Amino acid sequence: MKKIFQFFKECAGELRKVTWPTRSEVFSSTKVVFISTIVVAVLLGLLDWVFTQGYSLVF
Repeated sequence: MKKIFQFFKECAGELRKVTWPTRSEVFSSTKVVFISTIVVAVLLGLLDWVFTQGYSLVF
């Protein structure tokens, strides 16, 4: 039991050392991820459409 309490005590100590991002940093990072996801989804959708049209022409 002593080791479990020691583990949680050390975890809490390490979490106090963490530099947490500000609200604006989180918002900016989220925006980048959201836009990147949309761009990749559009590109994959276009590639899928191109390959489907090519497949339709061959067969």
